[in-house]
Amino acid sequence: MNTQATPSPQFYLTAPAVCPYLPGELERKVFTHLVGPRAAEMNDLLTQGGFRRSQNIAYRPACEACRACVSVRILAHDFQPARSMRRVQAANSDIVSTLGPAQPSTEQFSLFRRYLDHRHQRGGMSDMSALDYAIMVEDTHVNTRVIEYRRRMPGAGIGEAPKGELLGVALTDLMSDGLSMVYSFFDPDLEKHSLGTYMILDHISRTRSLGLPHVYLGYWVNGSPKMGYKTRFQPQEHLTARGWELYDALPEA
Repeated sequence: MNTQATPSPQFYLTAPAVCPYLPGELERKVFTHLVGPRAAEMNDLLTQGGFRRSQNIAYRPACEACRACVSVRILAHDFQPARSMRRVQAANSDIVSTLGPAQPSTEQFSLFRRYLDHRHQRGGMSDMSALDYAIMVEDTHVNTRVIEYRRRMPGAGIGEAPKGELLGVALTDLMSDGLSMVYSFFDPDLEKHSLGTYMILDHISRTRSLGLPHVYLGYWVNGSPKMGYKTRFQPQEHLTARGWELYDALPEA
């Protein structure tokens, strides 16, 4: 298979496989390689067109009989946190997030393994090694960053890098129109702290500070309970056959 950069991307179609989200369904994906000097530009265009990135691959569902996977992006400047989200922010006010280069660490991998072993024991990533994790982080030709979430240690001054225990990590692409959350994980023992929600709220804040409009959350899968959290962040747009359209959802208290 040719992975060299070409003037126009070449697209490929995967064979049918068992859908990881909806029982009894088969999934197929169309994908292309993100390589070469135009990789960042192509990643922007494809993400805006409903693709997701995994390492140097951009993909989107191409299922024959199902359209349950819907691309979601939050309108960062219009977002107002619900009361429950403000409680999450208050409960995690001692957490500091730090943006850095796309470099893996042993500490990150240890947390990643704990997260997988607790929440995704039978998922497609369940047998990932330290090398696999390093490749997931480093194998990128686009503007990718790692955001670490740590609890600020007592006595740390304003502006000082936090030295506390690593609680969460987000692998994030910086795009021309916002941030795309490629993958995130957190300490499974702190489930009551809603760190997943907190990390999305942090991305919204970062996107606003950059003066950019969108936070891309990937796919919301209609009918999959574990994807339901994505529709809580309003207002948001869903990619339809007519383009990006405002998603009308009941407000959350």
